[in-house]
Amino acid sequence: MTRELTETVLRVIERAPQWIKRDLDAKDPVARIRAEESLAAMIADALERQTDAAA
Repeated sequence: MTRELTETVLRVIERAPQWIKRDLDAKDPVARIRAEESLAAMIADALERQTDAAA
């Protein structure tokens, strides 16, 4: 399960839009928080889809 989880998260990060990757390193806290929340939502969606597919 850990390997599947790691692979799923890695795929999401690899496919993340460039603005998310850029804003994760931003000095502006608003931009960084927006990027973190967007990435978290993308990961949660991928994990939910993975769970639905396994069921």
